[in-house]
Amino acid sequence: MKVILLSDVKNVGKKGDVVNSSDGYARNFLFPRKLAIEANDANMHVLNNKKEAERRQKIAEIEEAQKVANFLKGKEIRLKVKSGESGRLFGSITGKDISEAIKKNFNIDIDKKKIVVDAIRQLGGYEVEVKVYPEVSTKIKVVVEEQ
Repeated sequence: MKVILLSDVKNVGKKGDVVNSSDGYARNFLFPRKLAIEANDANMHVLNNKKEAERRQKIAEIEEAQKVANFLKGKEIRLKVKSGESGRLFGSITGKDISEAIKKNFNIDIDKKKIVVDAIRQLGGYEVEVKVYPEVSTKIKVVVEEQ
């Protein structure tokens, strides 16, 4: 019997998959626990519409991420910090500091975890990668100056 899984079922499949299962397993386990529904024409139509809507949503998110990445590409952020002898910083510049600077300067929210940077401990200019979306990333320039 063909069924559409409504949630992940171990050793059977993931949510939204159409799988073959034995009649007894489907009727006695999957259907009563609301883990699956029968794969008839009406349910397949609903599943296809749902997958199409998810695909369109993902495309829209990727396009939005590409706009943000194109806007940020080549931008420069200046951070003023206190430093000691020979340009060494008191503390360090992290992804959180860069994220806050992007929010303040460009009014764009970027999660600090999506900024790929080792802790910056010296004055100077650095190239930093910003991952806007899983497949979309860009590089910005971070200039660390003495206050």
